[in-house]
Amino acid sequence: QVQLVESGGGLVQAGGSLRLSCAASGRTFSRYFMGWFRQAPGKEREFVAVSHWSGSTSYADSMKGRFTISRDNAKNTMYLQMNSLKPEDTAVYYCAATNRPWDPRVQSYDYWGQGTQVTVSS
Repeated sequence: QVQLVESGGGLVQAGGSLRLSCAASGRTFSRYFMGWFRQAPGKEREFVAVSHWSGSTSYADSMKGRFTISRDNAKNTMYLQMNSLKPEDTAVYYCAATNRPWDPRVQSYDYWGQGTQVTVSS
């Protein structure tokens, strides 16, 4: 079992930045691919980015350039740095863990956090 807790969400003006954190406990954090997803009201949950313990990362095409995923294996923590935020980035952001390499599908992730709300005002 892996327990995941997100933090760092909040209200920010368009053009601003936020850094989300995901603290993991339980099984060895470094074994898993760790991903960020988001879900806007009335929309399906969508893939944002995924990271490997080695530091390698992969992003959804629409997230490249403004979002940066990173992780600190020693602290069992993953981060999502979000810059130049737009109102359309408003969503609940979730972190998740999977054993499946580089998989962007929601159904492939076995462990999920409770989510943290990000609201971007125009």
